[in-house]
This record gives sequence, C-alpha cells and structure tokens, in this order.
Amino acid sequence: MRFSVDAHAIGRHLTGNEVYVKNLLQGFAALDPESEFIAYLSSDDAAAWVPSRFPFRRVSANPFLRLGRDLSRKLARDKPDLVHVQYTAPLACPVPCVVSVHDVSFLEHPEYFPRLRALQLAVTVRRTVRQAARILTGSDFSKRAIMAAYGLDESRISVVPNAAAPEFRPVNREQSAGVVLSRFRIRGPFILSVGDLQPRKNQVGLIRAFGRLLDAHPNLPHHLVLAGKPTWFAPRVAEAARQSGHASRIHLPGFVGDDDLLHLYNACDLFVFPSFYEGFGLPLLEAMACGRAVTCSDTSAMPEVADGAAILFDPGSTDQMARAMADLLLDAELRARMERLGLMRASQFNWHTTARKTLEVYCEVAGGGRVSGRRTAAAQIAP
Repeated sequence: MRFSVDAHAIGRHLTGNEVYVKNLLQGFAALDPESEFIAYLSSDDAAAWVPSRFPFRRVSANPFLRLGRDLSRKLARDKPDLVHVQYTAPLACPVPCVVSVHDVSFLEHPEYFPRLRALQLAVTVRRTVRQAARILTGSDFSKRAIMAAYGLDESRISVVPNAAAPEFRPVNREQSAGVVLSRFRIRGPFILSVGDLQPRKNQVGLIRAFGRLLDAHPNLPHHLVLAGKPTWFAPRVAEAARQSGHASRIHLPGFVGDDDLLHLYNACDLFVFPSFYEGFGLPLLEAMACGRAVTCSDTSAMPEVADGAAILFDPGSTDQMARAMADLLLDAELRARMERLGLMRASQFNWHTTARKTLEVYCEVAGGGRVSGRRTAAAQIAP
C-alpha cells in the first residue's frame, strides 16, 4: 500500500507536532517493510530525519501555499491510499484523510491564542474533521473534547497515545550537569519546565510560584529554567522574570533541541509542568523517562497521562504550585518514590505501539478487506 504523511513540521521547531511526525515515520519504517510511505517536507534539512527508504516531496513552508495548492497537486500526482495530516487537510484533498487533532484548546480557550490564529484553527480544523475518514488523538480527555466540540460519533475517533522518544532516558547526572553548565551557563541545582513561551503553558504563574517558594525557603539554592521556543508572548514571560525579584536565578534558554533537552531533564532536581490545558502533555513522559520527579497541573489530560506518577496542583494557585515544588525538593524520600513511579509510568508508552496502532487505522481506512491481515502482521512484530 502507499501512504502519505504531511511532515512539514519536521525541522521547523514546531515542538510537539514535529516530535509526533518524526517518531511516527521511524516507527513505520521498523514495522512495515512492504508499504510505501511518502513524506511531504518543508524544511531544507528535514530529509535527514526521514527513513532512508521513504521518498519525500517538497511543499511550501507557507501554510496558504501548502494547503491551498502544493499538497493537493502532489497528492493527485502520487495517488496514495490516504494522507495523514495534523489538524488541517489541504483545501482540495483527492484521497481519504486521517487527521491527528491533539487538542481543541483553540476552541475551549481561545484567549490563549492570537485572535486570528484561534479563528483560523476554528475554521480549518472543523472543515478537516468533518471530511476526515478517521480522527486520531492522544488521550481519552481529548477524545471527549473533540466529540463535544464537533458533535461526532465516537467511532470516528481513535485514541492512540503518544510516548517519549527512546533518546529520553536516564544518563549520568554529573555529566548532564556539566553539559548544562557549558552550553547554558547554568550552575547548581535547578527546577525545569519545558514548553513554548505562551499563555497556555503558564510560565508566568510558575515564575510567581518560584518566587513564593524562595520566599518561604530562602536557603534553597535552586534556579528555574524555562526551556521553550519564544512566541509573541515571550516578552511577557521575560518581564515577569525581571519583576520577580529573582531574575538572576531564572533562565530562558529558548528552543532546545533533543540532545540538550536530554541533559536538562537529567540534570534538574524537579520537573514542573504548570500548563492550563494539554491534550496529552508529552514533556511529562519525557521527564519521567529520564528519571525525574514530576509535579504538574490537575487539569485536562495531565492527570490521565501522569496516572499517579506526579504530584498534582491547581495551575491557578500560586500557593499550591509552590507547595508541590517544596514537598518534592525538601523530602528526598518522596522525590525518590516519584522518580521510580515516573520511570514505570513512562515505560508503559512507546512509539512502536503508537506507530502500530496508527498503521492499523491506516489499513482500516484504506485497506478494506486487508485490515485483518495487516493487523496480524503488525501483532507479530509488536513486543
């Protein structure tokens, strides 16, 4: 069979969307040596991340050109059995479409987005889910939200959880601390948070809670590292850091590649994820896979993903967030227990399973009577 994937996110620092499609392609290469997979790329260096046997095509990085012209033309020429996109399909889609909708925060919380961006997503995602043959999402929470938002029958939506990439694993902490010092000039113990600098990720709230933590426990030597791609909201985060009274201990290294992120996770004493809304929350699993204790918000999909392996707090409560950080930093036994639970929880997710379940959906959409045979083959390969 011939499957195509809109992989324009690769190489463009599109964070979760990029992680998702990169790991899916690698999983497909390991699982299915017979089918052809065509990747549509927008970045000059993206081909290095595509399995060598997969053909690729170039499409414009401009979303209006990519969705309005390029993808449609290439799909008509390549004639795949289906195309897999994230959120938005091309305007004219000549083949069946599978769409991954990771969350509907743009509908439930449009205040976290620039107004035009929220409006654009509201229009294009609605059009896409209505025409899609199948919708994929990463959590039961997101499935319920998509059903409610679009009035869809649950049979059209498949929950296929994401996973931490295999690169995220425990490594020597002293070595990682040395890498963090040499690359980011951050010395000493630190608390880490990862996510684009945007209102939904609640970095401003975390900065306030960090100040409350240090005021209550002035002997704590910790710094705070907020790793994430700057967006239109980044100046607000930087200003909050300047006004916190602890600016010298708050670091904004910007977008961090996976190699450096591995060392940030391993070197930190604690990972905090204060987001107001997540359809999944992949950094939770990445930190857990590196053996770090995690504390996170008690909203949206995060309790489902953490499943008892994190200390939860109300992201709107500065006191709760500060108390959760203090509990883990000051109680070594609790921190060690959460590290063990996190490693166990992260091990329950892997991209092999995610890719296999995604391929099963592909075959149901495009394979007709071949579904059962492909499922059997996939099951024989699966661990």
